[in-house]
Amino acid sequence: MPDDREIAQAAIITKPTEREIRIERVFDAPRDRVFAIYTDPALIPEWWGPHGTTAIVDRMDLRVGGGWRFVIRDDDGSETAFRGTYRSITPPERIVQTFEWEGMPGHVSVETATFEDLGDRTKVTTVSQFHTPEERDGMLASGMEGGLNETYARLDELLARRS
Repeated sequence: MPDDREIAQAAIITKPTEREIRIERVFDAPRDRVFAIYTDPALIPEWWGPHGTTAIVDRMDLRVGGGWRFVIRDDDGSETAFRGTYRSITPPERIVQTFEWEGMPGHVSVETATFEDLGDRTKVTTVSQFHTPEERDGMLASGMEGGLNETYARLDELLARRS
């Protein structure tokens, strides 16, 4: 059973349309700091991916048209890779990028992450647009919610260490 902190810190995941996933999460840090950690390739390995995994930044060319590729290595040495292309970057407010799991090439979603300034806190809202309802539902069935909440918990830990 999760404790009150875990419940309070869980991301809110909704399906506003048949092809979208919307994720909202509030972080206890100012927007500039949250955005900076999201966009720093040296810090991605400290928070991106579930507990017990290691993130490797293979490529992160943070500019419109630039590509990114992160590899997640599990304790057993197995690897899973994700990649995409940056479509729009408006520091510290918004990032639009594509997202593709290399295990299912050709299934590319478009993610828009907005960073809302709440003073000493930041609300991050990510909307992922899929080509079909089946692709959206496949993402939800993949265990995405658990991995996402673990990733965000690791981001909380990093933000606390860097405060």
